[in-house]
Amino acid sequence: MTPEFTRPHRLDQLGVGETAVEIEATPDERAALARRFDLVAIDRLAARFALVRDAIGVRASGHLSAAVTQSCGVTGDPLPAEIKEDFAIRFRPEPAQDESHDDIELDEEEMDVVFYTGSALDLGEAAAETLALSLDPFPRSPGAAEILRQAGVISEEEAVPLSPLAAALQGKLKN
Repeated sequence: MTPEFTRPHRLDQLGVGETAVEIEATPDERAALARRFDLVAIDRLAARFALVRDAIGVRASGHLSAAVTQSCGVTGDPLPAEIKEDFAIRFRPEPAQDESHDDIELDEEEMDVVFYTGSALDLGEAAAETLALSLDPFPRSPGAAEILRQAGVISEEEAVPLSPLAAALQGKLKN
């Protein structure tokens, strides 16, 4: 797959200390990403990265800013959304073929890991993946609940427990 929004940053451009990089998607890149993520539109997508080389790879922290339009999963209505997301990513070299991704141990403070090959990090694809993870997976318009109710779909709050045991457990879980 060829990324729609690619911004390679060469590893040999990382000096000692922190390297700041800002990227922004073009209209064509935003349109291609909107198709990939099944969005109505992406009106803005920009990211700021602070890159620091360490013994394992490259730590990247930063901020993603986007303006997107999703479709309501019930009505299909367009739903504009602003996304402002801080992120932390660790870029690591792709493991050798005899290594498995499962063999890499992550401590509790570990950040998301993105593997790379070659001599550059793709900051555009990292921003695109961060955007995808930041999207509301079940966007709903204000009228969605009423339409669902009319179709006979009840909310979790309206659901009746199936047995006295389920009711007792539900009561205990809420406390």
